[in-house]
Order: sequence, then C-alpha cells, then structure tokens
Amino acid sequence: MKTLAGLVLVVLATAFRTTLPHQSTAGTELPKVVTPTFRKDTLSISKFGAVADGLTLNTVAITKAIEQCNRAGGGVVLIPRGLWLTGPIILKSHVNLHLAEGALLQFTDQRSVYPLVNTTWEGEEALRNQAPISGTDLDNIAITGKGILDGSGDVWRMVKRSKLTDDQWKKLVASGGVVNEKKDMWYPSEQSFKGATMSAVKSGQPMSYYEGIKDFLRPNMLSLTRCKRILLEGVTFQNSPAWCLHPLLCEHITLRKVTAKNPWYAQNGDGLDLESCRNGLVEDCTFDVGDDGICIKSGRDEQGRKRGVPTENIIVRNCRVYNAHGGFVIGSEMSGGVRNLYVSNCTFMGTDVGLRFKTARGRGGIVENIFVDGVDMTNIAGEAILFDMYYAAKDPVPQHGERTELPQIPAQPLSEGTPQFRAFQIRNVTCKGAETGIMVRGLPEMAVKDILIENAVLQSRKGLVCIEAENIRLKNVTLMSPAKTLMQIQNSRSLTLDNIRYADDTDLLMHISGDRSKSIKLLNTPTSKARKTVEISANAPPNVLTMK
Repeated sequence: MKTLAGLVLVVLATAFRTTLPHQSTAGTELPKVVTPTFRKDTLSISKFGAVADGLTLNTVAITKAIEQCNRAGGGVVLIPRGLWLTGPIILKSHVNLHLAEGALLQFTDQRSVYPLVNTTWEGEEALRNQAPISGTDLDNIAITGKGILDGSGDVWRMVKRSKLTDDQWKKLVASGGVVNEKKDMWYPSEQSFKGATMSAVKSGQPMSYYEGIKDFLRPNMLSLTRCKRILLEGVTFQNSPAWCLHPLLCEHITLRKVTAKNPWYAQNGDGLDLESCRNGLVEDCTFDVGDDGICIKSGRDEQGRKRGVPTENIIVRNCRVYNAHGGFVIGSEMSGGVRNLYVSNCTFMGTDVGLRFKTARGRGGIVENIFVDGVDMTNIAGEAILFDMYYAAKDPVPQHGERTELPQIPAQPLSEGTPQFRAFQIRNVTCKGAETGIMVRGLPEMAVKDILIENAVLQSRKGLVCIEAENIRLKNVTLMSPAKTLMQIQNSRSLTLDNIRYADDTDLLMHISGDRSKSIKLLNTPTSKARKTVEISANAPPNVLTMK
C-alpha cells in the first residue's frame, strides 16, 4: 500500500462525513414498527418447581409458567439468576420471557428431547428438529433482560478440520463422533454423518426415513413463524445449532441491544435471518458468528416465488458485526423479493465481505430500494461491497491476480427464475483493508442495475471490478489500491465514474472489455496520476468511453 495511505483514508473519510449531506433517505418516511406491551404481573419459574442446578431439566416448569401467564392475560415470566437447564420451549402470546442479569438458560445437549417437526430449512419446507425456542401464530411476545440463552450447538454441528488447530482437532475427535474417510470433517454422530453423505434429504418420506438421520436435521435456535409484535431486547443468544435468530413471515419485529454469538467455524451459523418479514427495526445489536451476520431472505427458488412474500420495510442501524461471512447481507434465498431497507451507522470488523448482495440463476425475485448510509469496515477478507449473481453456496474466496474477467458466458432466456438487483443507494462508506473495494457481477441476461455509490473511501488490494452492470454511478469514491489496474469493466453500460480518487503512480486507471460495454463516462477525475488512463480491449467498441 502507498505510503501514508492509512492517514489519507482517515482524512478523506472525515472530510466526506463532515462536508457532504446525507441524502439516502431524504424525503422518505421510514417504516413504523409497533412494539409489544405487557402487563406487569410477573411469574418466576422457581414457583413452578424449576431448579437452577445445571442438572435438573426444567422444561415442564418453564412451560407451566408460560402457559399460566398466557391464560391470565399475559405478563412477565422471569428466569432468575442461575444456570437453568431446559429442553425446547414454546412461547405464547402476550408473554415476555425475561432473563435476569446472571441468568443462563442452557438448552440441553440431549438431542433426543427435540422432536421432529414441520418447519423450513434455508427457504424451503422441511422436517427438522424442533428449535430450542419457538413460537407460531403468536401476537405480542418478547424475550428481554440481560441473561444468556445457549443452544448447545456444538452437539449438532459438523466441523471442518481446516477451521481448527491441531490440538483443537485432536480434542474434538477424542470427544466421540465420526470422522469421514478424508479425515477433514467431523460429525457429532453416525446419524449426522449419514445425513451429510446423502446427496439430498428428500421431502414427503416416511417418518422412519427422517428418524434415521435425525441428528443431521439441525434446528435453528429461535424460530418464530407468522408472529406479530415481537421484541428481543438486551439478551445474548449463543451457540446455535444452525441459524441463530429466524423470524419467518413475521410483522413488527424489534431487536434492540441483542447479541448473537457463534463460533467462527459454525456451519450455517448465521446471526439474524429475517425471512419474508415486514416492518422491522434492528438497532444497537452485536453479531459475532460463523456465517452471515445480518441477513435478509424471502424463500428459495420455486417455493419462495410461490409464497411470494417479500421482506420489506426494515431499518438496521447502529449495529456491529465481527466475524461473519457478510456484515449486512441480502440473499441468496430471496426468491420472494426484498424491498425498502434502510441501513445506517454500522461497523463491520473482520467479516469475509462487508455489504454482501448475492443471488443466482433459478432464484428469481426482485431486490430493490435499498438505502445504505454510513458503514465503516476494517480487515475485510473479500469484497467491501459485493453484488454477485453467481452465488453457488460457497464461502467468498479472494481472487488473486491483477485481472478478474469472466469468460463470455452465454445469456439464458428470461424467466421467473431470473433474479434482479436494482435501485440501490450506498453512501458514506469507509473500508480499511479488503481484497476488493467494489465488485459488481451481473448476468448477461440480467445486469445489476441502477446502483449509486457515493462518498466512499475504500482501501483494498484491488479497486473496482464491474461485470454485466447497467446504470452504475460512482461519485466521490476513493479507491486506495496497489493494483496495476485500478478499475476493470466488462460488458457494462451507462456507467458514470465521477470524481474518482486513487493512489499516485497507478499503472492503469481503467481497463474496458466486452462487446456489450458502452456509454462509460469518466468525469472530474485527475488522469495525470496514472501512468496510463485507459486500455480498451479489441472486443469493446472504440468509442465506449467519454472523459470530461
């Protein structure tokens, strides 16, 4: 990186934040989110026979307290300070499950107490183990307090050898379970291993089929389906078997000062997955997880399109994401659509990708009207800002080499399975350290469209990679990169690059390729700092670029 690049990054970011107006939500009325209210009547689980010894299974006592509170018209069910062991808990309407400071609600590691139930898995209907804590068709519910809920996820999850040290791997293998033939994956049981080796878990099979692989069918930790007026506040959810927090088809959801924690190696260990939900507020929350941090979904492929319920009207603000595959994420299961999201004042530290928008052919769905204003990032392994329509269920892997050009992939006919990303406004973003500053990768039959990135300072190994995009505007963007080619553009059209700042002595400012590239404008950008301004491939139109 160039000398004093870090200082330049800070100075430019400060200048942008203090001198330029925030316009991303100007004239836009933010969604109104209704929070639940509860009677003050309080029932302690201790009065129903619960014992905080870490040995007694308190499922019955906790269930009785919740049911009696519900029958009485609602109120608070108190989990006092202490270690409370329990099996799966089912919430009821008008009940606030409150964990006192020092309370640890420990869900049992005995997988047999979690029955198989009809639910969903990654956007499709599925039979899975019952979630440690769940609720369906409820109204006015909450989990609050300063306590901790632990999902005993380590007895459910498979673990990759590559994600542990030698000592950690030896201890894990010695604890039991099954290791595959390649000795690169550990499974907690024979059933888990059997399920993982099947090409797919089929739906509509006899119960004996699922019972034979029961341990493989990991539950999400908190599963809320078709619920209204939800409040999660103050508590910590940790060690989930799969996704941590999963509201599905819910309305009026508030998460405030919630922490979601999973080991960094946790398979499918997402923090929050809002799926086909509307009117939500996520604020002052912290995520440190094994997969995506804050994730927006709306169902997968044909089932998601048939459901046809978008996630919409969601506010995310003042949140922190540490380890995660993505800081703020949309997709890849977004087949029912996503719209009207407002993200502001968030910090991502050490995530694989920062702003991560992912989909693939066959998903369908439209993602639109996404407003981001104020994101700061450090130590991003992959892309700071990523639009990717070729997601294939793989972790982001940094691409090495100075050029990132896809082969000329044939276009496919448009269909209901063609996904769309359009109408994004991203402002006031700073990133200190990433593999790529901005990557946009659309489909030849469906470009990523109508994207504005304004007032950004991105320090990364590579600058801009833009493939199959349309109507993209970068304004007041600094790309601090040592790459020989700062901006790579392929088969993209109607691009405006306005006031691009970059390091001195950059070899090549811009490389343009592809016969579908056209109407690219470079405005208000000093070109003398680069050894060469533009290189246009033979397959691109000669008049593809205008400079002013």
